[in-house]
Amino acid sequence: MRIVFMGSAELACPCLDRLLAGTTDTVGGVVTQPDRPKGRSLKTAPCPVRALAADRGIPVLTPESVNTPESVQAIRTLAPDLIVVVAYGQMLKSGILAIPPQGCINVHASLLPKYRGAAPIQWAIARGETRTGVTTMFLNEGMDTGDMIYQAEEPIGENDTAGTLHARLARLGAELLTRTVESLRQGTIRRIPQNPAAATYAPKLKKSDGRLDWTYPAAELYNRIRGFNPWPGCYFELRGTRPLAVKVLKARVVPGQGDPGEVLSNQGDGPVIQTGEQALCLLEVQPQGRKAMTGTAFLCGHPLNPGDQLG
Repeated sequence: MRIVFMGSAELACPCLDRLLAGTTDTVGGVVTQPDRPKGRSLKTAPCPVRALAADRGIPVLTPESVNTPESVQAIRTLAPDLIVVVAYGQMLKSGILAIPPQGCINVHASLLPKYRGAAPIQWAIARGETRTGVTTMFLNEGMDTGDMIYQAEEPIGENDTAGTLHARLARLGAELLTRTVESLRQGTIRRIPQNPAAATYAPKLKKSDGRLDWTYPAAELYNRIRGFNPWPGCYFELRGTRPLAVKVLKARVVPGQGDPGEVLSNQGDGPVIQTGEQALCLLEVQPQGRKAMTGTAFLCGHPLNPGDQLG
C-alpha cells in the first residue's frame, strides 16, 4: 500500500520509523506541522517528525490548516491508499477522510474511550490511573470517536512520569500500528464501536495547569507532579519583593497537619508542605533560571521556616 503519514510530536516518530523499515508498503509523503519558535531564544525549528522525514528524504507538506482546499488537493495528489495519523495536532475533516480507499487510521495513546483528546498520557497519570495503553482506530470527524481496531495495555508505575511513560507507549504504538496495517492488508480488520457513556477526556495542557493548589490532597498533587513532568511542570511561587517560581520535579506523600500551603518542616530530604489532606515532601525542585537540585540543597539557598506560607 501507498501510505501518507501525518504526525508531528516525538510520540509519532517510532511509528514512522516502523513504516519506513517495512518492505511491503511505501510512505509516499509526510504531512506535519510548520516550523515553530522553540526554547528561550525562540529560534525556529522543525518538529520531530519533520526532522525525521527530512533525514530520510521523504516529501513533506506543512500546511498551517490541513483542511483547506489547497491542502486537501496536495494530499490527494500524493495518492494514498491509506493515511496513518499519530500525534499530528489537527483534526481531519471529510475532505481528507474521503481520500484514501483504505481509510484513515490513528494511533492514540490511551485505552479508548477513556482519555480522548490532546494529552492522554499526562492526564492518565495526573488522575491516578494504574494502567493505560494504546488504541488503533479508524478516524471520523469527532475527537477520537471512531471505531477501534486493536488495543494494548501498559501499566503505570507509581514513579512513572509522563516522560517515562511516553517512551514506552511510543514503542507500543509502533508495534500496534504494524499489526493494524497487516490486518488491513489481509482484509481481517475488525471495527469495534466505542461506548460513548464510558468516555473521558484529556484536554490540551496549559502552563497554568501546572500551578500547585495546596488545597488539593497530597496524593492528587503527587500524581500531577508526575503527570505534568516534563511539561508544563508543576510549580509554586515563593513570595517576596521578587516572586520566584519553583518547579517540583519529585515529591513524596507524608503525614501532615496544618493549613494548606504551610511549611511544616525544613529538615530531612526537603521542605514538607501541608496540603488539603496529608503533606508533600519536596525531594527535587528547579527554581526559575536554575538547574534542578535536591530539596535539601534548595533549603540551603532559600530558607523556609515552619509556619511559612507558600503561594
